[in-house]
Amino acid sequence: MKVLITDPIDDAGLERLRSSGHDVETAYDVEGEALLEAVADANALVVRSGTEVTTDVFEAASDLVIVGRAGIGVDNIDIDAATEHGVIVANAPEGNVRAAAEHTVAMSFAAARSIPQAHVRLKGGEWAKSDYLGTELNGKTLGIVGLGRVGQEVAKRLDGLGMNLVAFDPYISEERAERLGAELVEFEACLEAADFLTVHTPLTPETEGMISTEELELMGGGFLVNCARGGVVDEDALAAAVDDGILDGAAVDVFADEPVSPDSPLLDVDEIVVTPHLGASTEAAQENVATSIADQIDAAFAGEPVMNALNAPSVDESVFPRIRPYIGLAETAGKIAAQLLDGRISTVEVSYEGDIAEEDIELVTASALKGVFEPLEWQVNSVNAPQIAEERGIEVTESKRLQSADFQSLVTVEVGNDEDSLSVCGTLFAGEDPRIVRIDGYRVDAIPSGKMLVARNADKPGVIGFIGSVLGDHNINIAGMFNARRDKEGGEALTVYNLDDPVPEDVVGTILADDRMIDVTYLTLNGAEEHEK
Repeated sequence: MKVLITDPIDDAGLERLRSSGHDVETAYDVEGEALLEAVADANALVVRSGTEVTTDVFEAASDLVIVGRAGIGVDNIDIDAATEHGVIVANAPEGNVRAAAEHTVAMSFAAARSIPQAHVRLKGGEWAKSDYLGTELNGKTLGIVGLGRVGQEVAKRLDGLGMNLVAFDPYISEERAERLGAELVEFEACLEAADFLTVHTPLTPETEGMISTEELELMGGGFLVNCARGGVVDEDALAAAVDDGILDGAAVDVFADEPVSPDSPLLDVDEIVVTPHLGASTEAAQENVATSIADQIDAAFAGEPVMNALNAPSVDESVFPRIRPYIGLAETAGKIAAQLLDGRISTVEVSYEGDIAEEDIELVTASALKGVFEPLEWQVNSVNAPQIAEERGIEVTESKRLQSADFQSLVTVEVGNDEDSLSVCGTLFAGEDPRIVRIDGYRVDAIPSGKMLVARNADKPGVIGFIGSVLGDHNINIAGMFNARRDKEGGEALTVYNLDDPVPEDVVGTILADDRMIDVTYLTLNGAEEHEK
């Protein structure tokens, strides 16, 4: 597999990718047409903040499986376009959390004690001791905007220094905030209470410019520290607020445009401490994010869950071994159901019974949708399957029941339209041996693999022999057969045949022409060759 790296990452990540047998190519500082040409045959793309990964990139890279961001922020990656093209986007949020949190704390001290300003003047020969009267953090109130990974680490460190903590984060529970020693409050209340305000939100349309003139005036003094993403804080408004004395000072590590312009007003205000996006710039952090992305690329290539995927289902590493066998089972059940319904699909229901119902099954459901949509010849994978369902107006439902009457675990995929519906149920024997155990209410024990023929007919003598003879006349060998009937004797029966050879349409027509036959469907699974025309 080819891995293209367009922004520098630590050598540890490069070595891990090479040791996995991948062809690693570095092309730093490429953009425009050069980037599109470089990524055309790539299977993975690794970036930091320097590469813009746009719709054009995804359209140019038909073999792309994953884009890995060696860091946290992904505002330079068009995630919607990635999802539309079935490409996983993953980041490395854990690798530089500690480094970013420590830099936030350092910047808080630097702003509160005017350390950089005093340093510059002393280096210039001035003993300006009387010009700097610092502010202690002890006993002050820390306002945290965004209580995610970095925000939580900052809270732990500054809580230990005797600060009172308030936080604004609409996506975290009060209980979690309380465990961190923080009071969860509304946005305006957080600003009003803060003597020090630290920002830890991603840059999104909702957060862009969320702290501007009005918000800074609510603080009424104190210090603002932004080591998260440029653009969250209005830079012109922040410079004016500090310069006018509305704030006592600020510390900024990130900028809306990087490298920051020499004309930025933030550089002209002495009470604003600035650093050139150093939050993740520690040796340990760079190694951690590089190896984390390498591991996620390996997982994506192997078809395993990508733990930090932002647009695809992911599961905890400890959970994956328990759900792994059901991923393929659900996909297969979806493929069978879609091919047997043989028409427009408007609803998909995936239900779980027994032990599997206790697990995190988001990835299993996505795989079931992938199976349903593949026979329709849609370009689909577990990344874009939920989006495809939404775009095409297909109603998807998911249900769980902890008890199962007949099996330890049961996965059912039911597809339907305005006129009809059909369900396929699967389970695992001996842990990882997949079986289809019900098709449209018929109880079977079918091995779901390769080439299969599903025949429904009147329950009369000689039908199985007739089908066997037709297949034999056309040199189609039967590898296995599973027969069932749903009603009493003389009703209808269903038979599933595993075959060694494909079944041409004219052979299906010959079987179906018998007046005992109700319907006959030839289907393929697991990459078997397409239906012969």
